[in-house]
Amino acid sequence: MAIPLNQKSSTDTIRERFDNDVERFSNLQTGQAATIDAPLAMELITQAAVAATPSIKRVLDIGCGAGNNSLKLAQCSSGFHCDLLDLSQAMLDRAKQRVIAAGVPSVEVFQGDFRGIALPEQSYDVILAAAVLHHLRDDSDWEQAFRKIYRLTAPGGSVWISDLVSHESSAVHSMMWQRYGEYLSELGGQTYRDKVFEYIDIEDSPRPVTYQLELLRKVGFKRVELLHKNSCFAAFGAFKGAT
Repeated sequence: MAIPLNQKSSTDTIRERFDNDVERFSNLQTGQAATIDAPLAMELITQAAVAATPSIKRVLDIGCGAGNNSLKLAQCSSGFHCDLLDLSQAMLDRAKQRVIAAGVPSVEVFQGDFRGIALPEQSYDVILAAAVLHHLRDDSDWEQAFRKIYRLTAPGGSVWISDLVSHESSAVHSMMWQRYGEYLSELGGQTYRDKVFEYIDIEDSPRPVTYQLELLRKVGFKRVELLHKNSCFAAFGAFKGAT
């Protein structure tokens, strides 16, 4: 039986887990091995950000972890200011160190929950949100978070998301979850699969990619793009119209 949303892990509990996992997430290729096609998704969202946003001056990386997505973006674009945001100060310390070493000239960090942090509106040419939005809870939480992302996006800017997703059909969801379990078992055995499923159950509350694309349009984004989907993971984005 699924855990009710009000009984899912608190942000403090989630932060504590990530505080203790900095080293694993500090690898571009293997840092998110439990995520199917993680290196491909990271490449797609950063390349799409560059292709869709000719002038990238300011970037926001929500739930930046150890900075992998900002690092990947820096391989495709240069000269932008980068705001890194995460629950975990340990992750932020590592991310800032790595992003500066990669040649990003200006970096600022914000520690805390994205939903409660004051950030400059209409300022970010690119917003990245990788493996973070699945921590949102009910419909109101999702809509408020997406509306905030829209407000923060500069005119002509774009947002790029890669994340765990659920499915509209319970039958398809069960089938995809079984496939994901098989992937995890091949990766690390049944014990590893059970461990990943356990923390997903207690921490995460993903929504279908269709739900999120519709929500991006609802809050004001003019166009949306689905870049990739494999099993329970998707990469997608949206564009804000220029004023």
